[in-house]
Amino acid sequence: MTYTKSQIVHDRLVSNKIISLFLLLLKIKKLRLLEELEDTWLPYLTPKDDEFYQQWQLKYPKLVLREAGSISEELHKEVPEAFLTLHKHGCLFRDLVRIQGKDVLTPVSRILIGDPGCTYKYLNTRLFTVPWPVKGCTINYTEAEIAAACQTFLKLNDYLQGETIQALEELAVKEKANEDAVPLCMAEFPRVGMGSSCDDEVDIKSRAAYNVTLLNFMDPQKMPYLKEEPYFGMGKMAVSWHHDENLVDRSAVAVYSYSCEGSEDESEDESSFEGRDPDTWHVGFKISWDIETPGLAIPLHQGDCYFMLDDLNATHQHCVLAGSQPRFSSTHRVAECSTGTLDYILQCCQVALQNILNDSDNGDVTLKSLEPAVLKKGEDIHNEVEFEWLRQFWFQGNRNKICSDWWCEPMTQLEELWKKMESVTNAVLREVKREGLPVEQRNEILAAILAPLTVRQNLRKEWHTRCQSRIIRSLPAHQKPDCRPYWEKDDPSMPLPFDLTEVVSELRSQLLESRP
Repeated sequence: MTYTKSQIVHDRLVSNKIISLFLLLLKIKKLRLLEELEDTWLPYLTPKDDEFYQQWQLKYPKLVLREAGSISEELHKEVPEAFLTLHKHGCLFRDLVRIQGKDVLTPVSRILIGDPGCTYKYLNTRLFTVPWPVKGCTINYTEAEIAAACQTFLKLNDYLQGETIQALEELAVKEKANEDAVPLCMAEFPRVGMGSSCDDEVDIKSRAAYNVTLLNFMDPQKMPYLKEEPYFGMGKMAVSWHHDENLVDRSAVAVYSYSCEGSEDESEDESSFEGRDPDTWHVGFKISWDIETPGLAIPLHQGDCYFMLDDLNATHQHCVLAGSQPRFSSTHRVAECSTGTLDYILQCCQVALQNILNDSDNGDVTLKSLEPAVLKKGEDIHNEVEFEWLRQFWFQGNRNKICSDWWCEPMTQLEELWKKMESVTNAVLREVKREGLPVEQRNEILAAILAPLTVRQNLRKEWHTRCQSRIIRSLPAHQKPDCRPYWEKDDPSMPLPFDLTEVVSELRSQLLESRP
């Protein structure tokens, strides 16, 4: 079945409500699980437990660890320098995310680097890439050091992509042969790629075609309020249990970890601890909603990498358990970008605006078609541009200008196209009021545009409220959200008011009055 762009836009708007319901159900499921556990902890294993590697082999075969010693010294030198450079220039930010209707600042600071024009959305927040320097794209970085850092993460991306392809090939061979090889550490794997032994080499490469990396940083010493891990008693969490969102189905995730440890000898002896060493960063894994299978807590040292292959991210959950020292990570992903690139949204704008017949100097437009489906498609795209792009971008203040000016021109262009869509909406409303318009046609138009305009009014109110929330007061000036686009009621440059309450009310009344 082939979906049109308007169907995709509509499905995305409808899916927001479904996601909210899904999150509520997950919360209920989590509470029931905690009630079932009462005051007991689920079992988990660390490398000092005898059954750790056997459990890894049986229940977590698609999780692969590559220890730092098997990775080139060149990368170990360049990647930490790149982390520290971006941190020095203030490029990483705590995200103001939306969780169950509340704005929350993440304990982890982040920056998204990746393909130009690409975005990544998590927890109702769209992040915009600082582009890495790909061929054929001119990028103006604010500092030469930032440019060099982005180049380093592109180099790391290429390296991890190659390692992921090899790991997927080896996994495919093992599954075919039904082997029980222990997935301890890629350092112990033979360094020979399997080549054409896979059934679908193209599919494997696509599942490792990382187009973004989400960089993370946290200093646990400055975050005394970190949550305790609730199921296993693993200690303080930097990132709670989750599946990574917005990824291509069955695609891999590769993570390079760098903790700012003083001496590697400090945490070598973990035998004195019951459970994991609280001074060492760990990644925790568990099978989703399974209270029988022990979880794993895998220690992460400077330069270690781990890979989540195939459907592991879907069937399992993972968390990040805080150590005592600051830590960076680079998490490489195949972001699902079918509706998340600049090219995509610009093409949508073209679809919405192709219904314009004439465009006068004063901003008024006339329309080619009054077909309800055409009008609804245009209004849905109007909403997507405003709430998935413009407001998401400006809600993050000026942070997207810190590293590069790449997004400045595209966002200006999108805002101009959005303003033209405001004129289109105004033209539709004029037609609805036009004398001589057949009642049946008027009702069809009203039915088509009422829902997207109601959504627009509700979301404008929500975003305006978010920009004035109490949590924003703690942010530096350059990070404070900007409620944009916003205009006063009598702004002569805008064809319609910001507050659409009266417009929506009038449309609803007209529709009700015309019905028998």
